[in-house]
Amino acid sequence: MANSTNPIESPAAYELLLRAALLTPITHYLLIFSLIFIVFIYNFLEIHFLGDLFSGFRGQPVTLTFNPSSQLYNDVVSNCTVLHGRYLSTPWLCSPHLQTSFLHYFGNSPVVNYRREILMASDGGTIALDWVINAEVQCGDTSPIMIIIPGLASASDSAYVKHLAFKMAKGGYNVVVSNHRGLGGVPITSDRFYTADRTDDLRALVDHIHRQYPEAPIFAVGTSVGANILVKYLGEDGVDAPIIGAAAICSPWDSLIVDRFLRRRFVQRLYNKALTAGLKDYANWHKDVLSRLSNWEGVKQARSVREFDDAATRFLANCETVDAYYRQCSSCKNVEGVRVPLLCISSLDDPICTSEAIPWDECRLNNNVVLATTQHGGHLPYFEGFTAKSVWWVRAVDEFFTTLSLQKKEITVSFINPIQTSDGQSPLTNVTENSTVPTQGQNGNIGIRHRPEREIE
Repeated sequence: MANSTNPIESPAAYELLLRAALLTPITHYLLIFSLIFIVFIYNFLEIHFLGDLFSGFRGQPVTLTFNPSSQLYNDVVSNCTVLHGRYLSTPWLCSPHLQTSFLHYFGNSPVVNYRREILMASDGGTIALDWVINAEVQCGDTSPIMIIIPGLASASDSAYVKHLAFKMAKGGYNVVVSNHRGLGGVPITSDRFYTADRTDDLRALVDHIHRQYPEAPIFAVGTSVGANILVKYLGEDGVDAPIIGAAAICSPWDSLIVDRFLRRRFVQRLYNKALTAGLKDYANWHKDVLSRLSNWEGVKQARSVREFDDAATRFLANCETVDAYYRQCSSCKNVEGVRVPLLCISSLDDPICTSEAIPWDECRLNNNVVLATTQHGGHLPYFEGFTAKSVWWVRAVDEFFTTLSLQKKEITVSFINPIQTSDGQSPLTNVTENSTVPTQGQNGNIGIRHRPEREIE
């Protein structure tokens, strides 16, 4: 006959367990819950302090993707020590989310002063160019010029823009920040807004700057959405882009993939809401114009970037659906058309522009492109050093442009005539400046041979 459990014994066992639990000091429970909470936060914030510790705080090596026959790599990037080194994030910012948040709320940016130049486009739109005032170095008409194209809802006052502008101006570049329409305190003065698919404004201001300084080599750096616009422009214009060298930092590359990524996990949905809040602020600043051109009720109710783009951006870009807009604005398909030296930098732990969208094969097939990826860095911050006052990608771009400028081989660049609109006028019909302060810098050592100009059909 099978043994049966005595019903009296079971309650007694539970009672003994309860007594044992009550006898356990409360501090032990607090310790257990604290450990569970720490493990949760460590994984939720993707902290990599232990990994950095076990590696002796040496950082992770930078991975370079390029065509084996690339002259850009052999002559330029192979001589860049920063790109062949390692990246170690600031120890107390050892998380892509901590880095990205710190950049947004603090930034540790240097003081940068600007003088503003206002360009009036042929459609009546207003574009603001902020030129860095540099009292240390004198810039001449032949000094190298660097154009900065900021990211979504960013302008010349953004922390990462100041880090780059300060560093490059100190190195002798005549630095100018191209503020997107409606940003930088400039009103919307036409029915055109900036969108990630439009390269007209960038093309027009590059042409304007080239006409102003025809002997000066022009470089360009785009960040986030600004990187997307820059790559599209370079791919569309090919050899006709009057750019000596360019850099694309943390580009979204494929907006369809990024859109799905931002809706995937809880932490990405938090970023999605934060980006949407910034877009809605931008929309409210220009409500008088945007409310006529979009589904304004949809804009007010938008809870994600996709919903905002469906209510507003796709109308501005003349697209039937939001997915059609995302396909239209993605720069990954333009990489193959790039014909100027281009350095692309992306972080594999970018919490916004996912590494899943990086066009690895396209970058590898183009001799004019070198892709540098790092294990860590977040979305744009890349802080390094204990005080987090240095930005790694800024140093990488500085060395890349310097090495590109100093190479002994002559660079052939094709310059084009000012783009003409249907009415025969240049896209920039009026140029005004406020108080002009002379800046200083040094001439760039680069050989430029002008090809014959050709007309644009």
